[in-house]
Amino acid sequence: MKTLRLDGTSLGVEDLAPLFRGEDLRLELDARALERVHAARALVDEIVRGGTPVYGITTGFGKLKNVAIARSDLRSLQQNLVLSHCCGIGEPLATGEVRAVQVLRLNGLLRGHSGVRVELVEKLARIFDKGFVPVVPGQGSVGASGDLAPLAHMAAAYMGHGRARVKGRELPAAEALRAVDEAPLELEAKEGLALINGTEVMAGVGAGAYLRAATISKCADAIAALTIEALFGSQKPFDARLADLKGLAGHARAADNVRRCLSESRVMESHADCDRVQDPYSLRCVPQVHGAFKDALAHVGGILAAEMNSVTDNPVLFPETGEVISAGQFHGQPISMALDYLALALTTVGNISERRTEQLVNPDLSHLPGFLVAKPGLHSGMMMAQVAAASLASENKILAHPASVDSIPTSANQEDHVSMGLTAARKAREVCANVEHILAIEYLCAAQAREFHPDLRPGKGALAAYELLRSRIPPLDRDRYLKDDIDVAHELILSGALLGAVEGAVGPLAA
Repeated sequence: MKTLRLDGTSLGVEDLAPLFRGEDLRLELDARALERVHAARALVDEIVRGGTPVYGITTGFGKLKNVAIARSDLRSLQQNLVLSHCCGIGEPLATGEVRAVQVLRLNGLLRGHSGVRVELVEKLARIFDKGFVPVVPGQGSVGASGDLAPLAHMAAAYMGHGRARVKGRELPAAEALRAVDEAPLELEAKEGLALINGTEVMAGVGAGAYLRAATISKCADAIAALTIEALFGSQKPFDARLADLKGLAGHARAADNVRRCLSESRVMESHADCDRVQDPYSLRCVPQVHGAFKDALAHVGGILAAEMNSVTDNPVLFPETGEVISAGQFHGQPISMALDYLALALTTVGNISERRTEQLVNPDLSHLPGFLVAKPGLHSGMMMAQVAAASLASENKILAHPASVDSIPTSANQEDHVSMGLTAARKAREVCANVEHILAIEYLCAAQAREFHPDLRPGKGALAAYELLRSRIPPLDRDRYLKDDIDVAHELILSGALLGAVEGAVGPLAA
């Protein structure tokens, strides 16, 4: 089992990848980080002893910030806060997403500015290691004081309320805690607020979408190379000199990926001196469109990495000076804007992939049999596969509408501008799923188009992609139940098998 060391400052998005693959991780907490946690807790204890009015520690919350709370009620205050905020709606987040959120919340607490006890941090790490996964509804957050409702469900499960998963079984949270030999968490001053204020849910869901998008970025280049060969396109638009003239890193990476996938191609050699002047944009402009996606992906990854290692709750404690500052660290605008950008960028990749599929199936454009079947008319071939891709591409255009420009006042207008960050994350995740299917359809069609000139050996990367698909799906010689084929092609993309096969032939591709 892999060990992930948390220190509050050095967590990378890729560190979360095993969780989204369903793998187990064991957490190790950095000793210096635990010292910082202890110092911040000492400041909270000092505030409680002195009875100083400090937001969220000795007062109520939100609109009730001016209500002083008696010392004898501070534990009840934190418990009441968590339970009252358990108002999540809709389908639960996936297990991998919740596991990522658990890691991110711990990492934020380890910065030492939240005021929780060392014992709480150690307990949450121990519960994680034992496979305790809270059931967290996916809707109900506006991304203002962070993801209040989803994080409240997570905290409540630690306290024995709600539901949780253990070893694939969903149980009442109290029963799940007993199953892992843990007592319900009892909150002290400030701890409930520290657990439910934060951007970790939008960041966790967004990290999952980002990691899928990185795979999409590489697979899209490999599939495009297979399509270019199937349509006897040109490799000249992928010349490195053109990338230098453009000056964009993403363009250079996309062009290099496709060039390597086309290396040693007999198809390219066979029409080197043909009279075709230029290819349609969906082939010729792959470096520009896929490259823009790669540049967007790099930006989004940077924002996520920064947010995953930041302090996102409120108020923020500075034990070295004794200050407690109420601020807006929990506001999700940086993430919501970045994840809207990710959804938009993904949409463009789906759009151009669907257009390449149209180039493949349309006999007026491809000069291949209509819909890529030997007897069009009697057989419909890939006709409806392209329609399905078009449907998803159009749906993505709706999902690409930004969530980050929306806002609705909450908490009696105390929280008067919100980010809708979790909405942006959920939309990005949905667009990801659609693009994976759009690419799967192009993959199927490009491989089928190759059946009409099998004597010409494709480039190394294109050949690896083709042979992998053919190891699972035979050529389409007559109509059959096509959804099974789409599902297999989709699984090869989603599982990383396609990427593994292509990179095994040409070396690592760049996202």
